[in-house]
Amino acid sequence: MFPFESVAYAQSVGEESSQSPFFQFIPLVLILGVFWFLIIRPQQKKQKEHQRMVESLSKGDKVVTNGGIFGTIVKVGDDRITLEVASKVQINIELQQVSRMDKKTGVKKDEEKDDSKEEKKVAKKE
Repeated sequence: MFPFESVAYAQSVGEESSQSPFFQFIPLVLILGVFWFLIIRPQQKKQKEHQRMVESLSKGDKVVTNGGIFGTIVKVGDDRITLEVASKVQINIELQQVSRMDKKTGVKKDEEKDDSKEEKKVAKKE
């Protein structure tokens, strides 16, 4: 009589789901496994690597802090280091605030040769 009205049927009281509780927990275990391999494990690996780097710091190393300050280590203490950021300008920072070692610690010999060749070419042109 009413074309847009549908009949709704209720589930009977005695029916249970056909899955056992063990199979209901499989998706949860899979999600935890994905989180472990994609998030937790790489973060732990990165944290251990940073700890090894911090423990190996010594006087004369060039480092970069979490704040982006470049400097050379002058003194290493138990929980603090002294950085020389400019000539006769030294700052104390917490040891854990060192983010990485500075990769550009010096000029390679090949780059020196290339620079000297370029300088000779410029001098000849003038």
